[in-house]
Amino acid sequence: MKKTLIEEIRACTLCKAALPKAPRPVLQFSSTSPIVIIGQAPGLKVHESRVPWNDASGKRLREWLGVDADTFYCTRHFSIVPMGFCYPGRGKSGDLPPRPECAETWMQAVLKSIQQKKLLILTGQYSQQYFLQELRRPTLTETVGKHHDYLPDYFVLPHPSPRNNIWLKKNPWFENEVIPELQALVKRLLKDVAKNTCKK
Repeated sequence: MKKTLIEEIRACTLCKAALPKAPRPVLQFSSTSPIVIIGQAPGLKVHESRVPWNDASGKRLREWLGVDADTFYCTRHFSIVPMGFCYPGRGKSGDLPPRPECAETWMQAVLKSIQQKKLLILTGQYSQQYFLQELRRPTLTETVGKHHDYLPDYFVLPHPSPRNNIWLKKNPWFENEVIPELQALVKRLLKDVAKNTCKK
């Protein structure tokens, strides 16, 4: 029997030799998700639990979106597709960048399969670099500050990691102005999606 796309991805070992641990792709998606969250790569905690955004970054992201965990992890609401599917290991100042093989091999096929997508939420520099390319501003602050320029296709965010606490303190406009806009947009896109149709 032919494997489904997500089964193929979860069996992927393309960059096994470059990973600090055995490949364990972490993502979720379905054809009916109106919102797709494009993250960075799983951290060690997410790698171990195999639950995307199952860490402090995920808690903050759900707060930014204005949704609870049940809504967030329901693929009827959200597809969660990082730029790199496996934990890339640690560098000198945090986790290493996502392995490029994932996006090169799988990203377009995954997005094509999410037929009902209406919005891609790009969290952090790696997703913004991949999707926005030359439209990206010189800094993340400028890119996020010009978030209206990328709508209706994309909503750009800094990464919700605690490592960005200093950035958030220096840029209070983000949580005061941008987050309410994000929450209103998410609420509008999900208003016709019934929770009892959730398929994880």
